[in-house]
Amino acid sequence: MIEHDVIHHASLPVWGWEIPVYLFLGGVAAGLMILSALASRRIGPCCRSTVMRWLPFAAPLILSVGMGALFLDLDSKLHVFRFYTAFRITSPMSWGSWILLAIYPAAILWGLSRFDSGAPGVFSGRIARLIAFAKSHERFLERANIALGVALGAYTGVLLATLGARALWSSLLLAPLFLVSGVSTGAAVVMLLPINEKEHELFRRWDIAAIAVELTLLFAFFVNLTADGGERGRMAARLFFGGPYTATFWSIVVIAGLIVPLLLERLEERRLTRVTVLAPALLLIGGLALRWIFVAAGQLT
Repeated sequence: MIEHDVIHHASLPVWGWEIPVYLFLGGVAAGLMILSALASRRIGPCCRSTVMRWLPFAAPLILSVGMGALFLDLDSKLHVFRFYTAFRITSPMSWGSWILLAIYPAAILWGLSRFDSGAPGVFSGRIARLIAFAKSHERFLERANIALGVALGAYTGVLLATLGARALWSSLLLAPLFLVSGVSTGAAVVMLLPINEKEHELFRRWDIAAIAVELTLLFAFFVNLTADGGERGRMAARLFFGGPYTATFWSIVVIAGLIVPLLLERLEERRLTRVTVLAPALLLIGGLALRWIFVAAGQLT
């Protein structure tokens, strides 16, 4: 049956490594935008590490690498500009293109608002005025980064969900699943950086909650796939329950990429073990594997 579906969908695009890398890095960027904005409410300037001050700039940098991977996948690379010659309200691609464009000024201005424009001799006149402008709109930029981060994280799932011809990607639960996974991987990136203890505790607490929600959404996703997806949905689910992706998905994504980090972070929270890079590293591996497997398996359904 799987071979029949591959032939049946031969006219649909076949995606390689570029798409899961783009989806992963887009999710990380979304998580960083959301978490850096939320952290500003919980951690005052007096207690903020240097890393946290520069963190907003990480999102557009990571997103640029992801968009570079997406650009490599495009067939007509010289026609990219056409995404920005019109806006189609019913097209997820159109929404995604404009969301990506809006992220850069919002994230950069949000990052500039973290600095003091009045520091003598540090910034030129133009940069100082730009910082002053950003600081005067600080609350708006904070909300904009949260909103755009949510939109970007959800879009990485919507992009697959709109391709309804693929049974595995037809569930609308992909949007919240990829969003929450992006928040978790974004927190993992921050916890690998030299932040202070208070910041680490905050991001670890948020990450524990994100992992719990992600596990719940994964369960709901497979229930929805088998209950409401018809015969093709049940065939897609079998890829993960006795099929070719069973071992890799459950061992790398669920166990090593979610359950083990959750247990390690809970132990760290209770001071039963010291803080290590293992939990965030496993989360990043699991987050990339989730998207890689979903993209590959979806093309068999």
